[in-house]
Amino acid sequence: MNASVSKESLDARDRPARLTVGVVGAGRVGPALAASLRLAGHRPVAVSGVSDASRRRAATLLPDVPLVEPAEVLARAELVLLTVPDDVLPTLVEGLAETGAVRPGQLLVHTSGRYGAKVLDPALRAGALPLALHPAMTFTGTAVDVQRLAGCSFGVTAPEELRLAAEALVIEMGGEPEWIAEDARPLYHAALALGANHLVTLVAQSMELLTKAGVAAPDRMLGPLLGAALDNALRSGDAALTGPVARGDAGTVAAHIGELRTYAPQAVAGYVAMARATADRALAHGLLKAELAEDLLVVLADQERRPGGPGPGETR
Repeated sequence: MNASVSKESLDARDRPARLTVGVVGAGRVGPALAASLRLAGHRPVAVSGVSDASRRRAATLLPDVPLVEPAEVLARAELVLLTVPDDVLPTLVEGLAETGAVRPGQLLVHTSGRYGAKVLDPALRAGALPLALHPAMTFTGTAVDVQRLAGCSFGVTAPEELRLAAEALVIEMGGEPEWIAEDARPLYHAALALGANHLVTLVAQSMELLTKAGVAAPDRMLGPLLGAALDNALRSGDAALTGPVARGDAGTVAAHIGELRTYAPQAVAGYVAMARATADRALAHGLLKAELAEDLLVVLADQERRPGGPGPGETR
């Protein structure tokens, strides 16, 4: 199912019945998804959370829903959202299955991007119905997350016989289901992390450097620029590449690295790595002339070999 699918296009028999919903792990994701399911007519009945922040999130997004232990969440809910960190998920599933907390016919949904449905095999053997529904969205832990789910893509992995049910749940949360094969989940998740997580790091570094350069409002300066760059990249891919690396301005790149070594040495390795990756892509797509690429790659290799690097403004 793709982005052209709408709630109206689903046959009524493919829609999940109104379900009681439980959340194990009241981080930033679980309460938002449960709140979204409530808007679709489902009924959150229990949530578990350990930290004070988790309990506050649950109280804000799921008011009047009792906080209980994980096993009690499964005892009360027909649909259980396992919204815990990736590294915790396998042990949690095994523990719930071994202690008899999992009930036959119970829908067990995890939101990990890394794992598909197989991580839920212990629960499957106990009779549960396993679904992997990963929202391709960054969460704040506030009510704005529920709004952002509208049009959000979800990576969906489930047994074939549960595919329609999984996709229907995503659509009820306002999302768009995108089917991901079990063995493609790690690559799918790596792709999302490469784009979204590293973007935050790059933007934060850029803002810090602009502040050091005397810019009073780096967020306002970067907003229009980064918005346009993102839009161009999504529309045109590598054809949207601009800047000194794509132009082959080796001297400018070397000067940048010199400044970074002086004012932000922790950013040098990332700049050099991204410059090399950008040069490779620009060269492969015919945007960077071979003779200019050679000079640029020599500069980058030279910078990698010289821990001290050039001083401010020096090229080599």
